Amino acid sequence: MSRYSDRTFSFEFFPPQTPEGVEKLRAARKQLAPLNPRFFSVTFGAGGSTRDRTLDTVLEIQAEGHCAAPHLSCIGSTKENIASILDQYMAQGVKHLVALRGDLPSGTASTGEFRYANELVAFIREETGDHFHIEVAAYPEFHPQSASPGEDIANFKRKVEAGANSAITQYFYNPDAYYNFVEECVKGGVFIPIVPGIMPIYNYSQLARFSDACGAEIPRWIRKKLESYHDDIDSIRAFGLEVVVNLCENLLAEGVPGLHFYTLNQAATVQTIWNRLGLSNSSEI
Repeated sequence: MSRYSDRTFSFEFFPPQTPEGVEKLRAARKQLAPLNPRFFSVTFGAGGSTRDRTLDTVLEIQAEGHCAAPHLSCIGSTKENIASILDQYMAQGVKHLVALRGDLPSGTASTGEFRYANELVAFIREETGDHFHIEVAAYPEFHPQSASPGEDIANFKRKVEAGANSAITQYFYNPDAYYNFVEECVKGGVFIPIVPGIMPIYNYSQLARFSDACGAEIPRWIRKKLESYHDDIDSIRAFGLEVVVNLCENLLAEGVPGLHFYTLNQAATVQTIWNRLGLSNSSEI
């Protein structure tokens, strides 16, 4: 069983596209910063499409005195541009990265010089040694493109052997899927911390779209309950809070190494979940 003091709590943002989005994200960060997360991660668009906006967001987070963990994606990247990005982050004092394969942008045929995340992790280690703490992705319900659960575990192990320090999972609502995945990893000789990714439920149609795209299962009882509310947003969010708080309570009781919240650049629901869990401030946990 992990102790609270050992756990990592973190929040994920995406780089905003508009001036209004920038201000909205600043307000969300201001609301979440007092919770003292270990880091704020910032996503990297398909094919590096948000590279400059990711960098700008990361630098602003760093300037505010918080730890930023930018995402890096294989897809559409070259060794030259990844090396350039790494140099920029090192120069700005960034010490935490999230290394992913990423999704192929629509209409793009080439994956770039890196095919898989383990190759990106290995390259980061070759270029920067142990400067960065590297997070990678894990899939408790298995990656939708994996031929088998065994292949998925093997792919994950390759990322760890390449130099990953810890992992963040795709979101899930069935905790047994997470426990089984961790157990299989341990059997396969993988012992790094695997932090559950938590997706608050804001909107059913949005959640269903995300889940269909990434292979995350919405258990039938949850899906049916959400469908029954139709356009009643208040009921959807109240039920969603109950589901996610219960999930987090289960995970924390079983000693998970932390929680990573996919905020969608919104703070209120995440903060409500945090408060209901009684987490207070992570520096006090």
